[in-house]
Amino acid sequence: MDVRRLDLLRELADRGSVHAVAAATHRTPSAVSQQLKLLEREAGLPLTERSGRGIVLTDAGRALAASAIDVAAAIARAEATWDEYIGDPTGHVSVATFPTAGQTFVPPAVAALARLPGLTVELTSRDADMTDFPSLTADYDIVIAYSLPGQRSWSGRGLRNIYLLSEPLDVVLPLGHRLAGKSELTPHDLVGEPWIGVPEQFAFDLLLHELEAVTQSEIEVVQRVSDNLITEALVAQGIGVAFTPRFTASGPEKGIVTRPLTGVEASRHVLMLLRPDKAERLAVRTVADEIRRQAVALEASHTPAEEPPLVGPRWV
Repeated sequence: MDVRRLDLLRELADRGSVHAVAAATHRTPSAVSQQLKLLEREAGLPLTERSGRGIVLTDAGRALAASAIDVAAAIARAEATWDEYIGDPTGHVSVATFPTAGQTFVPPAVAALARLPGLTVELTSRDADMTDFPSLTADYDIVIAYSLPGQRSWSGRGLRNIYLLSEPLDVVLPLGHRLAGKSELTPHDLVGEPWIGVPEQFAFDLLLHELEAVTQSEIEVVQRVSDNLITEALVAQGIGVAFTPRFTASGPEKGIVTRPLTGVEASRHVLMLLRPDKAERLAVRTVADEIRRQAVALEASHTPAEEPPLVGPRWV
């Protein structure tokens, strides 16, 4: 079977339509369809079938698309072995990051990597809900993602997960708030407070549902925004309280204070998602290793000396 046609079948499995595959691979839809028909002839079984106005994979198509992942990874592994042999981690690596990671450990990683000749890193800011992060791996070599505890592994998606750090989520209050004098807060302290939330299905929104379950009281979300700086500005005006990531939170100079929350696990896991074949490339591994080094350093800078962060490799 032609390896390039197998890769198109895998793209169809990931992207869901011939038009999406054509756009991603810089082909026409008719060219993609023709290549898939040729692959079907080689396989000797129907690989796709009509569904509404498009096509979907048959059981045989899904099985072959899954095997295409192994083929692509094997080819990438062979290329990486040669790159290592000649000591040449060159190439273009695309990285998608959510904004707060892009404000903290990603820039020093990009700066360090800029010293390696022949290696270019293209950074794109993409804030997605947790279900969308895996889909970004079709277009980017590395996707920096986050989720709440117990939900950080996108198992079953055929992706490589590399753990980066765990970041507490604090409650942000306006200066002079009735709770600002407390060193830490409980869920019951926050009953009756209006909240600045995030779009539904983003990680922080799920944490609000957990607060409702613990306190048995409904939370009023008065605004929903995805930009933490806008959230902090709204809180400073007394419009509501909110969750904010500890490592990028502002302080009294912005009219706010932050307090840790006890009684629920208010934190998020940050990790990298990669397709297995892309994870084999030496250039991609070089970028991923540097991003991880910077993430570990960031967590260490916010961790008391008696509680050192885990710094060994964590591949899931």
